[in-house]
Amino acid sequence: MHSLADITPPIALGALDGRYRAAVAPLVDHLSEAALNRQRVHVEIEWLIHLTSEHVVPGVRELTGAEQDHLRAIVDHFGADDIAELAEIERETVHDVKAVEYYLKRRLPAIVGDADAAGLSELIHFCCTSEDINNLSYALMVQGATQQVWLPKATALVDQVTTMARDLAETPLLAHTHGQPATPTTMGKELAVLAHRLGRQLRRVKDAEYLGKLNGATGTYGAHVEAVPGADWVGISKSFVQGLGLTWNPLTTQIESHDWQAELYSDIARFNRILHNLCTDMWTYISMGYFAQVRGQGTVGSSTMPHKVNPIRFENAEANLEVSNALLDVLSATLVQSRLQRDLTDSSMQRNVGTAYGHSVLAMDNVSRGLAGLDAVPDAMLADLEANWEVLAEPIQSAMRALGAQGVPGMEQPYERLKELTRGRRINGEDLREFVKGLGLPGEVEERFLTMTPATYVGLAPNLVAYLDIH
Repeated sequence: MHSLADITPPIALGALDGRYRAAVAPLVDHLSEAALNRQRVHVEIEWLIHLTSEHVVPGVRELTGAEQDHLRAIVDHFGADDIAELAEIERETVHDVKAVEYYLKRRLPAIVGDADAAGLSELIHFCCTSEDINNLSYALMVQGATQQVWLPKATALVDQVTTMARDLAETPLLAHTHGQPATPTTMGKELAVLAHRLGRQLRRVKDAEYLGKLNGATGTYGAHVEAVPGADWVGISKSFVQGLGLTWNPLTTQIESHDWQAELYSDIARFNRILHNLCTDMWTYISMGYFAQVRGQGTVGSSTMPHKVNPIRFENAEANLEVSNALLDVLSATLVQSRLQRDLTDSSMQRNVGTAYGHSVLAMDNVSRGLAGLDAVPDAMLADLEANWEVLAEPIQSAMRALGAQGVPGMEQPYERLKELTRGRRINGEDLREFVKGLGLPGEVEERFLTMTPATYVGLAPNLVAYLDIH
């Protein structure tokens, strides 16, 4: 049998780089191995520029504006040839960050001239441990993936749910608590609950901090102080990290502690779990006939049953959210731990961030497409309401309690009397109206209940959707 592993171009092992590539492709610019190396190149170049601009090392000239532009252009034009070259260097060094250092040193003479290259090249990776470069690179990668890919996708999805909630704000719906018919609501209000929950998590993600450090092998600036004793290394580090658009962490071991990552991944995982809740609710509403799926031309719902249109978008989303959360949970749990001043578990763990984000983005794509393919069926919702007049026992007995508290005679044991009428049996509108007439209610109260139906017993549900505009 021919080995599929030998086929060129290589066949993807995972679904994200195979079947679902199109949906997650924007993350490649941020969370791939190539993106990691590009950010390493970026950080190393900015560190060199920072050192010379701040005149940190006595006697070293400042890079000209043109030289700085040429260096930054390396990042802007980083592509396939650069990826291949770095891979070739790494095969020799067996060290990924050192490969980046050598890669940049090859390019420096053409930018600053042979005469200055020898001295300036020694400031590439100056006083840095690999984790100084890596922690800043990962912070920039995750920041970019979150702000430029994940958040826009999540925001658009929440807006989509919000629009549905507003459109269906007044569409009455029989609620189900514990799977049993319960106090009516509206479909819009129920969707608004989910949109509100998702929106809260979005705001937490938007407010996330991305921390970074540059302080040497054990966070002491030991090599820095010995190399250039007179420099303000704490200030230099702080201004450099903040200049990258990150929050400076003043106290670390060899590694930045990754607590910010754990916090961010927990928030994204919570968003995922709420979205999973939306998927299971929508799946259930579809199964109850409250939404009809609009099948596109040429699609197949079932391979054997022509009538079926399966809610596959929501089912696929559930599976991808579960995979994403499994990874986000283990990232959150493990990245905050490190033996003494450093171990390498975080390095291997962080290589899975892209996969965690990928399954979340893929799930959101599925949910969005699933929602776009739905039409509400108010008649089906109304039919279930009409079949469950017993839900009006709640407002009647509540009104009787209020009247009894006010001293109106004949309002005794309202709960028990409604329980006897409705528990374990179905009643229709006529049954309920006859019962109401025999309760001895004041005229205006009796009239209110004689005209009430399950579809009109929705309380303030339509108005509550407006709270989506209040953060």
